[in-house]
Amino acid sequence: MGKAFGIHKSLDMAGAALGILITYFVLRGMGENFDFKKMFLFSIVPAIIGLCMFFFIKERKEPRSVKNSEPFWKNIHKVDGQLRLYLLVVFLFTLGNSSNTFILLRAKSTGFDNVSVIFLYFIYNMTASVLAMPLGKMSDRIGRKKLLVPGYLAFSLCYLGFAFATSQWLMVAVFVVYGAYTAMIAGVERAFVAEIAPPEIKGTMLGLQSTVAGIALLPASIIAGFLWDAFGAAVPFVFGAGLSLTAALILIIFMKTPQAKTT
Repeated sequence: MGKAFGIHKSLDMAGAALGILITYFVLRGMGENFDFKKMFLFSIVPAIIGLCMFFFIKERKEPRSVKNSEPFWKNIHKVDGQLRLYLLVVFLFTLGNSSNTFILLRAKSTGFDNVSVIFLYFIYNMTASVLAMPLGKMSDRIGRKKLLVPGYLAFSLCYLGFAFATSQWLMVAVFVVYGAYTAMIAGVERAFVAEIAPPEIKGTMLGLQSTVAGIALLPASIIAGFLWDAFGAAVPFVFGAGLSLTAALILIIFMKTPQAKTT
């Protein structure tokens, strides 16, 4: 399961990396006359191609039992305390995980121009793409928690790097680690939720995990923007690092480790 989610994330990040790389070379070729609006317009083309590919995808025609749909709250009692705790961890962690726009603005403060910052984002996406599948596969072998905890700790390290990095080379290194963090978390946390969720509401729990993260994302960026304006650019990253460290400690202390499945 971890490998499957890892492949999904790897291809997702690879597509993002390729798009960013194309954007980088196009804008670099335009020189001072680059136009971000045109790049967004061009990005519609591969999006339309992606939609057209759905006409060629065929689902397996397997017999499926039809069940009466029930409201989610009728099954909430089936969700054990470990899954509820992890959803709390997701909310807490995401509350400190502000928009990546902030890290790009921070990178510019170390001397990168508008186009070079795009290449930094390519490095991040490419690192995540390369590592997502093998790390997802590793989680199948050693267990999800043993990757989630280092992932949250890596995020804390990255945000402290974004807060205090003053050189361009150090900023590049932080972006590489940031890509590794994404590979450790993105697919593995979904595999973890799917693994510990009751089978009959597994899809609902995966949706709920995304909902919880989405609810936290908006205030996360609002808080980061307020802290940036009120106390300086480093403070929102220190705040995010602290929440990520707290999330890791909750996992270490309170979250039980499900047995890794070897079949």
